[in-house]
Amino acid sequence: SLRSNTSPTKIKNFGIWVRYDSRSGSHNMYREYRDVSRTGAVTQCYRDMAARHRARAHSIQIMKIESIKAGDTRRPLTKQKHDNKIEIPLPHRDLKNTKKTKIVANRPSTMQ
Repeated sequence: SLRSNTSPTKIKNFGIWVRYDSRSGSHNMYREYRDVSRTGAVTQCYRDMAARHRARAHSIQIMKIESIKAGDTRRPLTKQKHDNKIEIPLPHRDLKNTKKTKIVANRPSTMQ
C-alpha cells in the first residue's frame, strides 16, 4: 500500500530491521536513520550497509520500517541529534561580496 508523507519538511526517526547475507552467513540487524521520508531512510540504509559491511543491494532484505519517537531511539548517533540547541559549525565559508571585482591580486581567505 502506498503511504503519503504527512509532513514532508519534518525530520523523523526511522527504525529499520534488516536481514542481509554476507560472505560468512546471514545476519539480522536493527538500524536507525533520520530523514524526512521513509524512502530517504531506506536509501540511507542501503548506502550505509554497502559502506560499512560491503553488502550489495541484492543481498539486503528490509524486514520492517517504523517511524519512532525521539525518546524511543536506541543508537547514540541518532540520540545526539535530538538536542534543540545543537549548533553545527560552518568553518569554510565562501565570501559573497558582490561589490568587489572578480579579478584580484591575492587569493580570498575563506577561514573566518
